[in-house]
Amino acid sequence: MSEVYDLIILGAGPAGISAAIYAARAGLHTLWLDKQFSPGGQIISTYEVDNYPGMPGISGMDLGETMAAHAEKLGISTIRENVLSVEDTAGVKIVRTKKHEYRGRTLIIACGASHRKLGIPGEEELGGMGVSYCATCDGAFFKERTAAVVGGGNTAVEDAVFLARICRKVYVVHRRSELRADKVLQDRLREYDNVEMVWDSIPLEIRGSEQVTGLLVRNVKSGEERLLDTDGVFIAVGIVPNTEKFKNFVQIDENGYIIAGEEGLTNTPGVFAAGDIRTKSLRQVVTAVSDGANAVNSVQKYLLKKN
Repeated sequence: MSEVYDLIILGAGPAGISAAIYAARAGLHTLWLDKQFSPGGQIISTYEVDNYPGMPGISGMDLGETMAAHAEKLGISTIRENVLSVEDTAGVKIVRTKKHEYRGRTLIIACGASHRKLGIPGEEELGGMGVSYCATCDGAFFKERTAAVVGGGNTAVEDAVFLARICRKVYVVHRRSELRADKVLQDRLREYDNVEMVWDSIPLEIRGSEQVTGLLVRNVKSGEERLLDTDGVFIAVGIVPNTEKFKNFVQIDENGYIIAGEEGLTNTPGVFAAGDIRTKSLRQVVTAVSDGANAVNSVQKYLLKKN
């Protein structure tokens, strides 16, 4: 019989890191799994985190590394493995990876979310050849060149600001006539005269053969089509929860999120959800770390009842 952990944590974004810290402090026998090389989840693609208390202006990469270092100082670090499946057998949570089968009395799912895709011609074909979902990861390749950002939320505007600092020209393509991003970000974007807003427009096709050469858009009001000459297309149109592996394990809502409240309780006993993967109204770093702490508190209550 393989070792049985008190807790298995899946994911090393802010929620997973917070859960690991609280689990270590609680003295729980914990296994922490994550498939990514760098800790931090989605925040590692954010060039500047300006709303996390006490750390104004820190980069997402630095914040993720700082959080992970905190966990490591307490004696816990991630094992780099991709989870293939999970199941519950007689109250024991079984997590399978390519090489191993792990067993735990409780499980926290903190696998976050992934970038939503446009689903237009050229997006898949030109991935890595000018199509990107991370401006801070790939923006440096477009220094003194032209880039287009698709989206109107915080991430899109953050990406546009980052690119405006290094690109010759930046288009921001948004399907509405005004942005959804926080006012402070919109004000920052207006500081750059090399940014052109392409209002009321949707992307139709990303063009190019071995490299992006243009983005075809259509104005939703006039129906007029326009080809933007651009070397890169940065897509920031929202996120999709990483719940595909858990659909037959816990209850999922119509948008794909795990149904769980502030305490992280799912409909499967001993299984908890934290961070962007669960149903909630605000998905931010500060709410994710709160989720991680709450989930471990719920784990402790569950284990006490079982003893």
